[in-house]
Amino acid sequence: MKCPFCGSTNDQVLDSRPVEHTSAVRRRRECSNCKKRYTTFERPEEIVLMVVKSNSSREPFDRKKIWVGIDRACKKCQISAETIDRLVSEIENEILSEYIMEISSTIIGEKILEKLWDIDLVAYVRFASVYRKFSDIDTFMEELKKLKKEHIKRQKV
Repeated sequence: MKCPFCGSTNDQVLDSRPVEHTSAVRRRRECSNCKKRYTTFERPEEIVLMVVKSNSSREPFDRKKIWVGIDRACKKCQISAETIDRLVSEIENEILSEYIMEISSTIIGEKILEKLWDIDLVAYVRFASVYRKFSDIDTFMEELKKLKKEHIKRQKV
């Protein structure tokens, strides 16, 4: 740290404490050269996770988009807002722990489908129909057949 008074890089930290409601740390320092005191604030560098869309455009990760997508899929299902919030938090935590700079929107969609599978199959199908862009009834029926096979397979285990 450079002293704002004399420019010396030799100082001593006298006191450190977290700043309320942020991840910053306030440090009270004393310059070893001119003996003047000053305060610094340290914040962790925030890395913005970028989502790579199917058209190769990029946008910052937004947890609200996941929440809205899951909420729409769960309309008229017996799924509480707390459950949706928990799902979104789980997905967000997985994404932030596994990916550093970029993540494909496809991976996010698949993670959402995994979570919905365990919660409600109707919500799963609703989300899948939009996410996978079912263009006709045959595509929709194929997905339902896969869903039924997988459901039967999981029940046997």
